[in-house]
Amino acid sequence: MSTTARDEILARIRTALADAPETAPVDRDYLPAHVQTGLTDLLAENLADYRATVHRAAETEIAQVVARLIAEHGDATLAVPEDLPEAWIPREIQPRRDDPPLQPAELETIDAVLTGAALAIAETGTIVLDTGTAQGRRILTLIPDHHICVIHC
Repeated sequence: MSTTARDEILARIRTALADAPETAPVDRDYLPAHVQTGLTDLLAENLADYRATVHRAAETEIAQVVARLIAEHGDATLAVPEDLPEAWIPREIQPRRDDPPLQPAELETIDAVLTGAALAIAETGTIVLDTGTAQGRRILTLIPDHHICVIHC
């Protein structure tokens, strides 16, 4: 019977580990977060370091804030993921839904995009987009110049 390269490598690993001591349990008693309070303020401060502007609003005010941001920025067109909540979209705006998927050339003509986020990391000012609900495809957030991202804190 012939052995494959994989079989040979695994055999070498087993041989090398044959006389290794049993592994000890790893102590995982660490803090879930370094900061326990003021996380929303810390997130806003760290996002500002990346030249992002933070606007705070209640869930019922999101569409009003979006309308104001689009007007202030001079955006004429808005793209949104196909599953973005309707309540986030201002009534006076007819967005381009990413369904069917907008092509890169089409996205080049879009001024702004509105999405949600999976989560945000306050300590680093990181916004995590994982293509989940209301986040859309990665390309949707990369091509338009203005990204409005709703983060629930």
